[in-house]
Amino acid sequence: MNNRNRGKNTGDDALFGSEKQIGKLKLAVEDMHYLLSREYPEKAASDLVGNRYRLKTRQIQALRGASASAAQLQNRQLKQIEASDLKGKTIYLDGFNVLILLESLLSEAYIFEGLDGCIRDLSGVHGTYKRVNQTLRAVELVAFFYRKNQIHQLVWIFDKPVSNSGRIKQNILEFAEEHQLNWEFDLQYNPDKFLAESSEIIISSDAWILDHCKAWFNLIGYLIKEEDIPVNLIRTK
Repeated sequence: MNNRNRGKNTGDDALFGSEKQIGKLKLAVEDMHYLLSREYPEKAASDLVGNRYRLKTRQIQALRGASASAAQLQNRQLKQIEASDLKGKTIYLDGFNVLILLESLLSEAYIFEGLDGCIRDLSGVHGTYKRVNQTLRAVELVAFFYRKNQIHQLVWIFDKPVSNSGRIKQNILEFAEEHQLNWEFDLQYNPDKFLAESSEIIISSDAWILDHCKAWFNLIGYLIKEEDIPVNLIRTK
């Protein structure tokens, strides 16, 4: 293990660390919600709002992640599952989405609670996944969730085209065997489509998956509350 983490980017404190900037982001999310609810395309809406509030690139990224239309919010809310409904169920987990988000919040990066209640960050895979100092802790948090809620089976879905996907799959498989967890692992060429079309409960914060899946659970929000994890969380509503 080395000293890599997924903490803040240089300049993030200036973009997200003051009440002034957070207040500006909240207003921008309100405007974005208004436009999306009136069927403006996302890019056109974010360009318009970004220009109005003079947002930088990473602020616009946060804006897009936090925003949704009224129809999207209603649809996602209707499909959201509570922890009390998870016992004995099989759950499909969006592997890189969940891992990277947990690694980011454990690295004290800024994370954002969107209008749908989902937590999102500003990191990404970019074709290659690399373990960081917080990876093991992230997997341990998933194991805590799995055991506490007496889940029957957890299936990790990873992007096959992403470099090192096979390696992280093997690492988590060894963890599961060591701790006697009923976990399975699958590499998919198009994991978003696979998860969106699954009839099982999905764990992801990917907006497109949430819009198209049958049912989903807000794992990151649950873990922050249940484990009382100290995080740099920005609420956008």
